[in-house]
Amino acid sequence: MHSNPWKSLIPCLALCLALFLAGCDGSPATTAGDDAVPGVTSDQITLGSSLPLSGHAGYLGTQTLQGARAYLRHVNEQGGVHGRQIKIEVLDDSYDPPQCLANTQQFIVNRKVFALFCYVGTPTTIKALPLVEDAHVPLIGMFTGANALRQPVNRYVINIRASYYQETMDAVSHMVNDLGLSKIAVFYQYDAYGFDGLIGTELALKKYGLEPVARSSYIRGTLDVQDGLDRIRRSGAEAVVMIGTYGACARFINLSVEEGYNPIFYTVSFVGAEELAWRVGRSSPAHVFMSQVVPPPMESQVEGDSASEYVRLLRRYFPDDTPSFVGLEGFLNAEILVEGLRRAGRDLTREGFIRAIESIKDFKLGPGLTITYGPYDRQGLDAIHFTKLHEGRFIPFTNWAEFKRELETQQ
Repeated sequence: MHSNPWKSLIPCLALCLALFLAGCDGSPATTAGDDAVPGVTSDQITLGSSLPLSGHAGYLGTQTLQGARAYLRHVNEQGGVHGRQIKIEVLDDSYDPPQCLANTQQFIVNRKVFALFCYVGTPTTIKALPLVEDAHVPLIGMFTGANALRQPVNRYVINIRASYYQETMDAVSHMVNDLGLSKIAVFYQYDAYGFDGLIGTELALKKYGLEPVARSSYIRGTLDVQDGLDRIRRSGAEAVVMIGTYGACARFINLSVEEGYNPIFYTVSFVGAEELAWRVGRSSPAHVFMSQVVPPPMESQVEGDSASEYVRLLRRYFPDDTPSFVGLEGFLNAEILVEGLRRAGRDLTREGFIRAIESIKDFKLGPGLTITYGPYDRQGLDAIHFTKLHEGRFIPFTNWAEFKRELETQQ
């Protein structure tokens, strides 16, 4: 059966028509004054957030949103930004790309939000990109390290976190240089997210004249990992780079341990540290590493430490929640959003907001957290932090030499 080449264009054509009609209907949204800017009134700024609040990535969406809300509630209690309260309209996409596309169209055409904020996931966010480009609406603070959101540079796409390419490059560097490994496999989700992590790993290995000794995948939304595990086990891989969601990665690790196969497991930050740790369990003998794009969420006495402020505000507004790396990332997303709104001034427009973001240079969020943007720089952070699973939770990790000695004593 041949696919219809026009099918993928229908959402964009519908959006363009809706935007054209909106400009011709004489509605209040097109009159002079505050209402001339979508999502902006005299006392409110409205954002749209499509993210998974249910399904196999629900933890990631929930934590991202709670982290952002903790900071925005604090800002709103202080009077908002230039006298305007910040409101997030939220739609659940269940980590489903077509649903994310529909939600985005709803935000832009029907709800007329000022900007899109805190999207979660590579396949979902990439699906919405054509609408972002057509509508010239800012998209800021995505929980994904996808290269497609960074290259080529898109004026309206504002990333906060480091990329998957950076995460996998640093991880492979430690495996090869510090641990002396050469047989590295990749287990990935069969979609845009998994492909991005696979390519990043392949590029990192190529730097050392290596390539994956095995590649295996699973279908998004399933836990069908046995075939992939069998293929990687047969390759004799010493380490497995995992680009998936917490359920599938935990299943892979637990099955591997049950079958007596004990390579080093490494996952990128999107997997979700707290949820993966809970599913793998406190007593697992597996060596599981995870790269993070934010520091550990813990309180400190350092002035201006966003990680500490996140813990404090989360306890104040959401006392039943536990601080998480994912939640901290959402919190930082909100901080940069607010800084951009402050710099844009009272006469807020989308273009003015983008220019304000571009003006951010060396903006400190705490130790090791400095944000800089520019006309051709659409990513604020570059630092990678490593953690290791220990007694049911991921803790900061830096001593690769000691870990290598530990491995050698086990052989």
